[in-house]
Amino acid sequence: MTKRNSDSPGAERARALFLTPEAPYPLEGGGALRAASLFEYLADRYAVDVIVFREPGAPDPALLFPAESARRIHVIDLPPHSGAPIARATRNAGRLLRGIPPMLDRFSGFGAQVSSFIRERTYAVAVIEHFWCAPYVEQVARAAKVTVLDLHNVESVLHARCSKNERLPMALAHRGFSRACLALEKKWLPRFDCLLAASPDDARRVDAIFPGARMQVYANAIPAIAQPERAEQDVIAFSGNFAYPPNVSGTRFLVSKIWPGLRAQWPELTLRLIGKNADAVRAMVKADPRIQLTGRVANAVEALAAAKVVVAPLLAGSGTRLKIIEAWAAGRAVVSTRIGAEGLPAHDGENILLADDPAKFAGAVSALLASPVERARLGQAGRALFELHFTWERVWETLDL
Repeated sequence: MTKRNSDSPGAERARALFLTPEAPYPLEGGGALRAASLFEYLADRYAVDVIVFREPGAPDPALLFPAESARRIHVIDLPPHSGAPIARATRNAGRLLRGIPPMLDRFSGFGAQVSSFIRERTYAVAVIEHFWCAPYVEQVARAAKVTVLDLHNVESVLHARCSKNERLPMALAHRGFSRACLALEKKWLPRFDCLLAASPDDARRVDAIFPGARMQVYANAIPAIAQPERAEQDVIAFSGNFAYPPNVSGTRFLVSKIWPGLRAQWPELTLRLIGKNADAVRAMVKADPRIQLTGRVANAVEALAAAKVVVAPLLAGSGTRLKIIEAWAAGRAVVSTRIGAEGLPAHDGENILLADDPAKFAGAVSALLASPVERARLGQAGRALFELHFTWERVWETLDL
């Protein structure tokens, strides 16, 4: 399906192609926010054609893009597959045997549709979102002068870290997928003219895989937003997509190792888990009436602004965590593990508190709960950092496409 703008005010501009496995809109979650920031950068400078995938039953993504932001939008419908645990385990076992990571497998096999859409078109630049779609450079490179791959994560690193925090057999699966991703990164990364990394740390990891790659660091960011004016509640908050493996292991770490001590020390305190796919962690909360699962929220920054302290108890990940940037935008104090704050200009005691040991993590949270002055100081330091570095307008200044 192709959607064409009724008016073409950008027809004389150079053309760009934007290929994404997920709809960038609505602006919910780190992946969507990063993809949307890059799409809107392109839309301001080029006449953009879009190729976007759709899961079965999902809304038409072509109707979610801002009006007249794209010249044409082509939607590729993914085939249905079961989300049942046995079906998922069977699929992943087959992927391990074939050496194909799950997300690359999910989005593979649509080269003919991509070729058909871009046939007889030429583009000044083509951007492919996520390593999951990197193989489509074979089709896209024929039509584009410059090909760009936006690396939301370094997938081999992400799987390797997940393998250290999961139980068997998932730990072994992540280890196998890490090896598969590394082999495919070595194959596909050299095919692009430019790679976008989310942080200097990720850029160094990419350089180790593909030395000499032409790379730009393009930071994760969110649209400029005024600091919400919300009264603090007796709440600590953790936000994210709770189906994402690092958020699952982070929730387990938080609920089992950090929360019990805080719960006992602060009888009025509530732990609020903010974000979609709450069912993925529901069993972990064990019907604790002082743990709230909000589900999807319309505005994560507004939701985080109600908390006294925002936590990022992550044990795995790659890229940078937009949950911390959103907390800084909300002007709230943050306590994070070091891996959770990786890639950000996060300095312990200056704009964040960092702790990896669960007792020290809980102690940092408790110290902030006891000191309104200190949590306000940290929150405003984070807010200043957000305004200086992590709005879309700021990161667009760093990009050259």
